[in-house]
Amino acid sequence: MKSVLQEEGRKPIKLWTDNIEDEALQQAKNLAGLPFIASHGVALMPDVHSGKGSTVGSVIATDKAIIPAAVGVDIGCGMNAVRLSLKASDLPDSLLAIRRQIERDVPLGAGGAHRSNRLPEATFNVEEGAHVLAKMNETPSKLIEKAHSQIGTLGSGNHFIEICLDENQDVWIMLHSGSRGIGNMIGSYYIEKAKREMEKFFISLPDKDLAYLPDDSEYFNEYVGAVNWAQNYALENRRIMMDTVIAAMRRHIPIEFIITHEAVNCHHNYVEKEKHFGRNYWVTRKGAIRAGEGDLGIIPGSMGQRSYIVRGKGSQESYCSCSHGAGRRMSRTAAKKIFTVNDLIKQTEGVECRKDSAVLDEIPASYKDIDEIMANQTDLIDVVHTLKAVLCVKGA
Repeated sequence: MKSVLQEEGRKPIKLWTDNIEDEALQQAKNLAGLPFIASHGVALMPDVHSGKGSTVGSVIATDKAIIPAAVGVDIGCGMNAVRLSLKASDLPDSLLAIRRQIERDVPLGAGGAHRSNRLPEATFNVEEGAHVLAKMNETPSKLIEKAHSQIGTLGSGNHFIEICLDENQDVWIMLHSGSRGIGNMIGSYYIEKAKREMEKFFISLPDKDLAYLPDDSEYFNEYVGAVNWAQNYALENRRIMMDTVIAAMRRHIPIEFIITHEAVNCHHNYVEKEKHFGRNYWVTRKGAIRAGEGDLGIIPGSMGQRSYIVRGKGSQESYCSCSHGAGRRMSRTAAKKIFTVNDLIKQTEGVECRKDSAVLDEIPASYKDIDEIMANQTDLIDVVHTLKAVLCVKGA
């Protein structure tokens, strides 16, 4: 831990970085002033940056209340990585055909969805969410249809699918996605419900996106049920995508291969009840992963940087958490203004990926230095494997 910020009337803010923008720090201070924040305060990970209401890269332990906007709208967003029985030498010289196969087989982009005659088989029962979705002001059948059509799809923005090599030249598949449009609808719905609750009881907040649901309020249990369903949906979404990517690779790699190790399939935008410092809290990790003692996790860099498979040390000060990635150092709009496609080509040299204006906002230089991020959290995790991407699929 780098430092602790303690101000009168606020819980402590624990920082694992010296580099935090003013807006993000103010958001953390706003959080730390809420009455239901755990007495041990708010933990800010090394990749922290400003978000909606609360900072991305924060761990928030709350007593008898949850902030829906802190959980966010990409409920259950997270990572999955598997190691294959392939070596770098088993891959074809050109990975273009594999990339195009993945881009054909996995629906990409904000509205990406399977055609009705090609819906994947899910072990997760989408219909079990009907009682959750029925609470929303939408036709449940349409929501169920969306949930069916988008499971096993990537999405857009910083979501990605990568083929990587580790320090032993073993081949890994790593992917990043969440609960897609259905999670967005659930999150947005309950964020608005929380705001209406604040108005109803004349509760004034420093930021309207800190609106919360107390555990004795009308919508609390309903929200918890919806979030749990969306988080399970996100896990299944990543599982199906992983199966699809492996099948795509098999079409272009003539030798037989198997999965030799699954590193992790975990969330980094989620909430769950956990025990810390002898008390049960609702722990919201907004851009952070669980790093309990022995927990395996994934900390990805950008598509031109290294990524890491890590093992948690179980630090109580961070509520057993660590960073979820490199973290943006500039907005997407700023990245498009500052950099050119030629910059993107140079920064992704050696990586089979799109190199055009549609993905310019994901240029590696728009993210923080992953090595600095890792150096700032050696008390939270140990590095197990270092990965370098050789192929990256984006859902622009």
